[in-house]
This record gives sequence, structure tokens and C-alpha cells, in this order.
Amino acid sequence: MKLLEGKVAIVTGGSRGIGEAIVRRFHAHGAKVAFTYARSADKANAIVAELGENVKAFQSDAADFAQSEQLIKDVLEGFGQIDVVVNNAGITRDNLMLRMAETQWDEVIHTNLKSVFNLTKHVMRTMMKARSGSIINMSSVVGDFGNAGQANYAASKAGIFGFTKSIAKEVGSRGIRCNAIAPGFIATEMTEVLDDKTKQGFLDAIPMRRLGNATEVADACVFLASDMSSYVNGQTISVCGALNT
Repeated sequence: MKLLEGKVAIVTGGSRGIGEAIVRRFHAHGAKVAFTYARSADKANAIVAELGENVKAFQSDAADFAQSEQLIKDVLEGFGQIDVVVNNAGITRDNLMLRMAETQWDEVIHTNLKSVFNLTKHVMRTMMKARSGSIINMSSVVGDFGNAGQANYAASKAGIFGFTKSIAKEVGSRGIRCNAIAPGFIATEMTEVLDDKTKQGFLDAIPMRRLGNATEVADACVFLASDMSSYVNGQTISVCGALNT
């Protein structure tokens, strides 16, 4: 059963990690998917070549207001509608507060939080006209319980929680839903470079005693993008193996 047949979705940061898994899962469930990438053009083009004409890649900076506006226009021109937006683009610039540079703070807030505002702002008129839409914001369990050396990242992800609830209350009456997903420790390219001691520390903290995988996060996105979640609005789903429980 294809849960997203007939829907058009945008996924920011969709060329690797969790974003790539979302693109692939959405495509498998019948959606037409537009995804953005920053620098990995070869990887993005390879995904498009593999999945076919119903998937398009756009080099676009979600943290840039004007580029986000143009992205919405381009997707509407190419696919004719937008039913789902997954605000997934994100970065880390970890450092202890005493050592954190202003640029490290600004880059993370700009990419992780302002990008969510940008895409939501520019897609809102389209969704309101259709009186339908699902906005999915990628947060993190770190936004709830914090993490030493990640004050910038935690602040950006905590901001997504409040943003999500506010948008759900603003436009719920127009048939638009806005929800968040808070992944825990997920096996991606970022976690592969960690040393064994650090990985074991993560595993010891997770009741399920394993890292999650990107497809498990993508499956939660499929649920929120589909009509199965038609009465789920303003909520956060933690995909964390009971880490944040």
C-alpha cells in the first residue's frame, strides 16, 4: 500500500543521512519528491538518476530567505502542487560555551531554525489555498534535554518545538498540520566517525541498546505526511529508543 500516492513533497537536506532516507521512503510510497542539497551535487544527481523522473534535486540553501522562496516557485512549476514540506536541513558546530565563537552560534541557528521559518513562510500561501498540507520539522531529543558542548544546536532544536506548536494553532483551521520529529542517536555518516568509547557511551544511555537507523526516522515522516495522521497536529514524535523517556 502506497500511503503518499498523489502527493508532492519537499525535503530539505535530502542528499544524505536522514534526509536521503526520507526521500527514498517517500518515493517508495508513491510521492513525487523535490529535495535540496548544498554542495553534494554528484550524490544528489545519483539519487535522481536512480529513482527516476518523479524525484528532482535543487541546489538551494534553506537558510536563505530568497532561495527558499524561489524553491517553492520552482517546485510548483515542476510538479503543480506541494502537499508536504519536511524541514530537515541542519548542521552542528559543537563547542563549549566558553570557546564557542559567534559564527558557530549564528551558523547553527541560521541553518537549523531560520530555514524552518523560511520554507514554512513561503509554502503557507499555497497550502492555505489548498486548505491542506503537512509540515514536518526535524528537531532532536537534544532540544529537550540539552547536551554539553551543543548549546547552539540544542537551542535551535528547542526552538523548533515552540515554532511547530505555534504554526499548528495558527493554521490548523485551514486544514494544515505542523508536527515535529525528535530523533535520538541515529546511525549516519556523522556517527560513523565517532570512536568506540563514545559510541558505547551512547549505547549505554539508550534502553533499546542500539542506535536507530535513518529509515526508522523516515517511516515516522511517512506517517505524518500521510492521511493516517490527519488528526495529529502540533505534536512531537520522538524516535529515540526510549532515550528521552
